[in-house]
Amino acid sequence: MKAADATSIPVHLYTTDSYPCSYLSGRMARSEVATPSHRIDTQAYGQLVRLGFRRSGNFVYRPHCDACQACQSLRIPVNTFAPSRSQRRAWQQHQDLEAQLLELHYQPEHYDLYRQYQRTRHSQGGMDCDSIEQYSQFLLQSQVESRLVEFRAPIEHTPLRIVSLIDLLTDGISAVYTFYAPEPRTSYGTYSIMWLIQLARHIGLPYVYLGYWIENSAKMHYKQKFMPHEILQQDAGQNWQCCSAAS
Repeated sequence: MKAADATSIPVHLYTTDSYPCSYLSGRMARSEVATPSHRIDTQAYGQLVRLGFRRSGNFVYRPHCDACQACQSLRIPVNTFAPSRSQRRAWQQHQDLEAQLLELHYQPEHYDLYRQYQRTRHSQGGMDCDSIEQYSQFLLQSQVESRLVEFRAPIEHTPLRIVSLIDLLTDGISAVYTFYAPEPRTSYGTYSIMWLIQLARHIGLPYVYLGYWIENSAKMHYKQKFMPHEILQQDAGQNWQCCSAAS
């Protein structure tokens, strides 16, 4: 499938200076940024996502490195997705969780869970938000149709388990960021993606976009396990190519 024509999107693109890559140690990176942010509504952003863009707050970008194409956009076609045994196990493990879709807003309990997650899973990984202001800029600012999804067990006073930030696009759901209780052997991350696949099917959207996948990044290996998936080919045609077997 061919991606949208970039000329139809009402934005300008510029390339940043080089900066240390946050994914691959010892490498330098550059980004292509779409501006102005106030013109990037849900429809325009959906076109950009199909071209390999992502967002962090109101900052919309895609990798544009001089000699590296390691970052590859990955999406799941929900109608052909076939869960593995471990993914089915994660789905069954957390059937008691209750999900609620919320408008973007600051909630202290969400922030506390985010800080716990960062300290245990991504310490010094470049994603730390040291203040409520940084957290809010990263997760709670959006020019597109975005929602928070919180997952709780149906027991009074049970702590929050998972929070996902998602964007609702015209052709799918974009998983912006997910954080969860740092407990061993819970597979909360896998469960949250499975839940998004079910949501996309329920509302008639064909894809779940998981952002970038890097073959040599251990933290991203979980993405390729959702099969089949599609990878955006960084050629002149900007085509999405199906991958039906994990590498």
